[in-house]
Amino acid sequence: MQELLHQHLKKFADVKDVEFNELIKFFELLKMKKKEILLAEGQLCRRNFFVLKGCLRMFFIKENGMEQTTQFAIENWWMTDNLAFLQQQSSSFAIQAIEQSEVLSISFEAQEEMLSQFPQMERYFRKVYEKSFAAAQLRIRYINDFSREQLYHHFALLQPAFLQRIPQYMLASYLGFTPEYLSEIKKKHFGK
Repeated sequence: MQELLHQHLKKFADVKDVEFNELIKFFELLKMKKKEILLAEGQLCRRNFFVLKGCLRMFFIKENGMEQTTQFAIENWWMTDNLAFLQQQSSSFAIQAIEQSEVLSISFEAQEEMLSQFPQMERYFRKVYEKSFAAAQLRIRYINDFSREQLYHHFALLQPAFLQRIPQYMLASYLGFTPEYLSEIKKKHFGK
Protein backbone atom coordinates (compact mmCIF):
# COMPACT_ATOMS: atom_id res chain seq x y z
CA MET A 1 0.00 0.00 0.00
CA GLN A 2 2.77 2.45 0.89
CA GLU A 3 4.16 1.88 -2.60
CA LEU A 4 1.42 4.26 -3.81
CA LEU A 5 3.14 7.10 -1.99
CA HIS A 6 6.52 6.04 -3.35
CA GLN A 7 5.21 6.11 -6.93
CA HIS A 8 3.60 9.49 -6.32
CA LEU A 9 6.84 10.91 -4.92
CA LYS A 10 8.75 9.74 -7.99
CA LYS A 11 6.46 11.81 -10.24
CA PHE A 12 7.74 15.04 -8.68
CA ALA A 13 11.07 14.35 -6.96
CA ASP A 14 14.09 12.08 -7.10
CA VAL A 15 13.55 9.71 -4.18
CA LYS A 16 15.70 6.60 -4.11
CA ASP A 17 14.34 3.35 -2.67
CA VAL A 18 16.71 3.53 0.29
CA GLU A 19 15.60 7.10 1.01
CA PHE A 20 11.94 6.14 0.78
CA ASN A 21 12.51 3.39 3.34
CA GLU A 22 13.74 6.08 5.74
CA LEU A 23 11.22 8.81 5.01
CA ILE A 24 8.20 6.49 5.25
CA LYS A 25 9.06 6.17 8.95
CA PHE A 26 7.78 9.74 9.42
CA PHE A 27 4.24 8.57 8.53
CA GLU A 28 1.59 6.71 10.47
CA LEU A 29 -0.89 4.41 8.73
CA LEU A 30 -4.50 5.10 9.75
CA LYS A 31 -7.48 2.95 8.87
CA MET A 32 -10.71 4.94 8.88
CA LYS A 33 -14.27 3.68 8.98
CA LYS A 34 -16.91 5.16 6.70
CA LYS A 35 -18.09 8.54 8.08
CA GLU A 36 -15.22 8.69 10.61
CA ILE A 37 -13.89 12.18 11.33
CA LEU A 38 -10.12 12.67 10.91
CA LEU A 39 -10.21 16.36 11.83
CA ALA A 40 -13.06 18.24 13.52
CA GLU A 41 -13.86 21.87 12.80
CA GLY A 42 -12.23 23.92 15.58
CA GLN A 43 -9.67 21.20 16.39
CA LEU A 44 -5.94 22.01 16.22
CA CYS A 45 -4.77 20.84 12.79
CA ARG A 46 -1.68 18.76 13.51
CA ARG A 47 -1.70 16.35 10.52
CA ASN A 48 -1.55 16.12 6.75
CA PHE A 49 -3.18 13.07 5.12
CA PHE A 50 -2.20 11.13 1.98
CA VAL A 51 -4.97 8.84 0.72
CA LEU A 52 -3.85 5.29 -0.03
CA LYS A 53 -7.33 3.83 -0.34
CA GLY A 54 -10.78 5.36 -0.07
CA CYS A 55 -12.17 8.85 -0.26
CA LEU A 56 -12.13 11.85 2.08
CA ARG A 57 -13.99 15.12 2.06
CA MET A 58 -13.37 18.51 3.63
CA PHE A 59 -16.36 20.54 4.77
CA PHE A 60 -17.58 23.20 7.17
CA ILE A 61 -20.92 23.93 8.82
CA LYS A 62 -22.62 27.06 7.52
CA GLU A 63 -24.56 29.45 9.77
CA ASN A 64 -27.81 27.78 8.69
CA GLY A 65 -26.48 24.43 9.97
CA MET A 66 -25.95 22.95 6.48
CA GLU A 67 -22.70 21.26 5.52
CA GLN A 68 -20.66 22.90 2.74
CA THR A 69 -18.24 20.47 1.09
CA THR A 70 -15.18 22.24 -0.27
CA GLN A 71 -12.88 19.42 -1.37
CA PHE A 72 -12.62 15.70 -2.00
CA ALA A 73 -9.54 13.47 -1.98
CA ILE A 74 -9.17 10.01 -3.47
CA GLU A 75 -6.16 7.74 -3.87
CA ASN A 76 -2.86 9.62 -4.33
CA TRP A 77 -4.29 12.94 -3.12
CA TRP A 78 -3.31 14.94 -0.05
CA MET A 79 -5.78 16.61 2.29
CA THR A 80 -5.49 18.93 5.24
CA ASP A 81 -6.62 22.42 6.25
CA ASN A 82 -3.46 23.92 4.75
CA LEU A 83 -3.52 27.25 6.56
CA ALA A 84 -4.28 25.71 9.94
CA PHE A 85 -1.66 22.99 9.39
CA LEU A 86 1.08 25.44 8.39
CA GLN A 87 0.29 27.81 11.26
CA GLN A 88 -0.57 25.03 13.73
CA GLN A 89 -3.95 26.58 14.49
CA SER A 90 -7.53 25.44 14.93
CA SER A 91 -9.12 24.22 11.73
CA SER A 92 -11.93 26.04 9.96
CA PHE A 93 -12.89 22.73 8.34
CA ALA A 94 -13.64 19.13 9.17
CA ILE A 95 -12.22 16.13 7.30
CA GLN A 96 -14.28 12.95 7.07
CA ALA A 97 -13.83 9.55 5.45
CA ILE A 98 -16.62 9.04 2.91
CA GLU A 99 -15.67 5.40 2.46
CA GLN A 100 -13.65 2.98 4.51
CA SER A 101 -10.22 4.50 3.93
CA GLU A 102 -6.53 4.05 4.58
CA VAL A 103 -4.35 7.14 4.83
CA LEU A 104 -0.77 7.94 5.64
CA SER A 105 -0.72 10.66 8.25
CA ILE A 106 2.22 12.93 8.96
CA SER A 107 2.38 15.39 11.83
CA PHE A 108 3.60 18.95 11.35
CA GLU A 109 6.72 18.23 13.41
CA ALA A 110 7.48 15.01 11.52
CA GLN A 111 6.99 16.75 8.19
CA GLU A 112 9.40 19.55 9.17
CA GLU A 113 11.99 16.98 10.27
CA MET A 114 11.50 14.96 7.06
CA LEU A 115 11.96 18.11 4.94
CA SER A 116 15.16 18.92 6.76
CA GLN A 117 16.57 15.40 6.28
CA PHE A 118 15.31 14.96 2.69
CA PRO A 119 15.56 18.29 0.83
CA GLN A 120 14.08 16.77 -2.34
CA MET A 121 10.79 16.54 -0.46
CA GLU A 122 10.62 20.35 -0.51
CA ARG A 123 10.41 20.11 -4.31
CA TYR A 124 7.80 17.36 -4.05
CA PHE A 125 5.50 19.38 -1.80
CA ARG A 126 6.04 22.53 -3.87
CA LYS A 127 4.93 20.68 -7.01
CA VAL A 128 1.93 19.14 -5.22
CA TYR A 129 0.85 22.51 -3.84
CA GLU A 130 1.33 24.21 -7.21
CA LYS A 131 -1.01 21.70 -8.86
CA SER A 132 -3.50 22.02 -6.02
CA PHE A 133 -3.46 25.82 -6.16
CA ALA A 134 -3.94 25.80 -9.95
CA ALA A 135 -6.92 23.44 -9.59
CA ALA A 136 -8.44 25.71 -6.92
CA GLN A 137 -8.06 28.72 -9.22
CA LEU A 138 -9.83 26.89 -12.05
CA ARG A 139 -12.62 25.80 -9.71
CA ILE A 140 -13.25 29.43 -8.72
CA ARG A 141 -13.38 30.39 -12.39
CA TYR A 142 -15.79 27.57 -13.22
CA ILE A 143 -18.08 28.42 -10.31
CA ASN A 144 -18.27 32.02 -11.50
CA ASP A 145 -18.31 31.41 -15.26
CA PHE A 146 -20.34 28.23 -15.85
CA SER A 147 -24.06 27.69 -15.52
CA ARG A 148 -25.01 25.13 -12.90
CA GLU A 149 -25.60 22.48 -15.55
CA GLN A 150 -22.26 23.24 -17.20
CA LEU A 151 -20.56 23.01 -13.81
CA TYR A 152 -21.99 19.53 -13.20
CA HIS A 153 -21.11 18.31 -16.71
CA HIS A 154 -17.59 19.69 -16.43
CA PHE A 155 -17.10 17.96 -13.08
CA ALA A 156 -18.54 14.70 -14.49
CA LEU A 157 -16.17 14.90 -17.46
CA LEU A 158 -13.04 15.64 -15.41
CA GLN A 159 -13.79 13.46 -12.37
CA PRO A 160 -16.04 10.57 -13.45
CA ALA A 161 -14.77 8.32 -10.64
CA PHE A 162 -16.31 10.66 -8.07
CA LEU A 163 -19.83 10.27 -9.46
CA GLN A 164 -19.94 6.61 -8.39
CA ARG A 165 -18.21 7.08 -5.04
CA ILE A 166 -19.63 10.25 -3.55
CA PRO A 167 -23.15 10.46 -2.11
CA GLN A 168 -25.32 12.78 -4.15
CA TYR A 169 -25.96 15.22 -1.28
CA MET A 170 -22.18 15.70 -0.81
CA LEU A 171 -21.62 16.24 -4.52
CA ALA A 172 -24.51 18.75 -4.57
CA SER A 173 -22.96 20.58 -1.61
CA TYR A 174 -19.58 20.72 -3.36
CA LEU A 175 -21.14 22.11 -6.54
CA GLY A 176 -23.31 24.59 -4.64
CA PHE A 177 -26.61 22.87 -5.50
CA THR A 178 -29.40 21.36 -3.50
CA PRO A 179 -29.61 17.56 -3.85
CA GLU A 180 -33.00 18.03 -5.53
CA TYR A 181 -31.52 20.32 -8.20
CA LEU A 182 -28.73 17.84 -8.87
CA SER A 183 -31.34 15.11 -9.32
CA GLU A 184 -33.17 17.30 -11.85
CA ILE A 185 -29.97 17.84 -13.86
CA LYS A 186 -29.15 14.14 -13.87
CA LYS A 187 -32.73 13.18 -14.79
CA LYS A 188 -32.88 15.78 -17.58
CA HIS A 189 -29.62 14.72 -19.19
CA PHE A 190 -29.18 11.11 -18.25
CA GLY A 191 -32.68 9.87 -17.44
CA LYS A 192 -31.49 8.92 -13.95
